[in-house]
Amino acid sequence: GTGRSQLERNIRFGIVQQGMPAFNDALSRDQIRAITEYISEKENSAGIVKPPLPDRIDTYDYEIQIEKFAEGLTIPWAIEFLDDRTALITERPGRLRIVRNDQLDPNPISGIPKVLPQGQGGLMDVAIDPDFDENGWIYLSYSHELPSDAERTPAMTRLVRGKLDGNNWVDQEVVYEAPHETYLPTRHHYGCRIVFDAAGHVFFSIGDRGRSRTAQDLSQPNGKLHRINRDGSIPKDNPFVGRSDALASVFSYGHRNAQGIAVHPETDRVWLTEHGPMGGDELNVIDSGVNYGWPEITYGKNYSGSIVSEFEQKAEMAQPVLFWRPSIAVCGLDFYRGDLFPKWKNWLLAGALAFEELRLLAIDDERVIHQQTILKNAGRVRDVTTGPDGAIYVILNKPGTVIRMTPIAEEGF
Repeated sequence: GTGRSQLERNIRFGIVQQGMPAFNDALSRDQIRAITEYISEKENSAGIVKPPLPDRIDTYDYEIQIEKFAEGLTIPWAIEFLDDRTALITERPGRLRIVRNDQLDPNPISGIPKVLPQGQGGLMDVAIDPDFDENGWIYLSYSHELPSDAERTPAMTRLVRGKLDGNNWVDQEVVYEAPHETYLPTRHHYGCRIVFDAAGHVFFSIGDRGRSRTAQDLSQPNGKLHRINRDGSIPKDNPFVGRSDALASVFSYGHRNAQGIAVHPETDRVWLTEHGPMGGDELNVIDSGVNYGWPEITYGKNYSGSIVSEFEQKAEMAQPVLFWRPSIAVCGLDFYRGDLFPKWKNWLLAGALAFEELRLLAIDDERVIHQQTILKNAGRVRDVTTGPDGAIYVILNKPGTVIRMTPIAEEGF
C-alpha cells in the first residue's frame, strides 16, 4: 500500500491474488490499526525509498530514453498540451499548473474553481477545445460541493470551461452540472475524463460514487458516460433524449468508475477503461445507449471477497473487449498518435495505479491481440498522452512527476 489507509485495507481484506488472506474476521479494527502503525513506523525508520527512475528501458520494439518533464507536483492527475512548448497539468488538491519551454511555473494558475479535495475528489481532468487555436476554450472536471448544513456535504462531478489570460483563469462557464438532488455525500468514484469526437461532442465519465445500483438507473448521473455539446447543450441524437425517466446527457451506462477514455484516431470510436472492484478492471468500446453491466455483471468481487454478482454475462449487457483479473487499477488511456514510435501507431497506452505500470495494447479491428508492459514500478500511473512532439508523456502520481519517453534506437532487443 502507498499509505496507511491502503495498508489497513490490505490487512483487513487481504490480497487474494498474491496469496495474502483477509484478517478482518481474525483481528479487531483496533488491532489492525495497531499493525498498520507498526508497519508504517518500521518503514519510516528504515528509510525505505523507491529506486530512482531508470534513464533507459527496453521494449520488444524500441529502446527508450526516459527523462523528467516536470517534478515536484502534488498528486498530478492529468496533462494536456496547448502547443508544442506549453502544457497544462492538474493537481488533485485544486491547482492548475503550466509548463512553458520545459520549465514548470512555480505559481499555479489563479482563479480556477474551488474543488472539494477529499477522498478521491479534487481537480481531475483538463482538455482543450478542438478549436482551441480559434476560441481558446479549456475544459476542467472536478468534484463540486453544494453548500449544506449536513455533517458531510453533498458533492458530484462538474465540468466547466474557461480561458487563460496570462496566468489567470477567466471567462468561466459551467458546461455540466448534475441535478442537485443527485449529489451524494460519498467521496470516491468521481470519474472523470474528458474527450472529444470528430464532430466536437464532449464525452465525460462520472463514476458510480459508491452507489453501485444507481449505475443502472438512467435518472441518475453516476455510473455513466455522458455526451454533450461543447456549450453544454444536449445533442439531439443522444440515446435517451425525450425520456422522462432518463437524463438526456447519458450516452452509455452500467460503468463503475471510468478513469481512462480515448477516441480512436481513425474510427472515431470511444474506448474506455474502468476500475473493477477486486478483479474485473475493464476495457470497453462504447456504443450509444448500451448497458455495460455494472453491478449486474462483473468479473470482480468485493474487497472483502464477497460476491458482487453471480453473473459475468447477461443478455443485453455488453461484454468488455478485455478484462484484468487481478485488477491492475487502470487509469489514463490514449491511442498513440505520434511519429516517433511508428510501430505503435493507433495502439493503446493504458496506465495502472496499483500495478504501477504503463501497458501497450496492440489493437486490431477492436480486439486486443497482444499486450506488454513497457514501464514498471516507476510510480502510480495516473495519466498518459501523446505529446505534439510524438513523445509519450506519463504522469506518476507518486512521486509527483511527469516523464517523457522517446526512442533511442529503431530496434530493441
